[in-house]
Amino acid sequence: MDEHYWDSLFHRFRSALEKQGAVLPSVSLIAEKHNDPFRILIATVISLRTKDAVTMKASRTLFDKAGTPREILALTEEEVQELIYPAGFYKTKAKTIRSISKMILDEFGGVVPNTQEELMRLPGVGIKTANLTLNLGFGIDAICVDCHVHQIANRLGWIATGTPEESEQELMKVMPRRFWIPLNELLVRYGQVICTPVSPFCSRCPEEATCPKVGVTRTR
Repeated sequence: MDEHYWDSLFHRFRSALEKQGAVLPSVSLIAEKHNDPFRILIATVISLRTKDAVTMKASRTLFDKAGTPREILALTEEEVQELIYPAGFYKTKAKTIRSISKMILDEFGGVVPNTQEELMRLPGVGIKTANLTLNLGFGIDAICVDCHVHQIANRLGWIATGTPEESEQELMKVMPRRFWIPLNELLVRYGQVICTPVSPFCSRCPEEATCPKVGVTRTR
């Protein structure tokens, strides 16, 4: 698969999303507005297992009150909980957000680290959160693989893997580097609107005729 294939595919997927009135995921919108690695990192933590609209509201409410590690630590855990509610697992996330802020201040001089290895040392930060922070916060090429990226990449037959971690490594082999950053936001929205986890809307997809539909048992 050469660059022409990926250019054409990304264009077709974006066009299909536009027909459905879809917009960028919440963390991408926050990145466009703030260009701040710390806010992108924290918004990504909030976004886990949380709908985009809730993530956007919770992030804005929190950042209106505290937008730096030091300002976060000036709040109690209960105050952070209240600000990010009703994000999923808001109590656990409030504790994580304060722990991340403390470690950034204590070990990184108040500056968000810009390597995957260092980011994954932060409490509650896995490979997806680390890579999305690198992508949107620093403009560093990294493939951010969540459940949507993993599932769609396998459904389309680009790769054949069992876990998101394996998918990251295999996608790096087949996809040109300049597509790594936009891949996540495109496929996350595509997986939410068209190529849904259960009974995908294949009738809305420009790849319907050629997609091998690996693992798909029912479509709409």
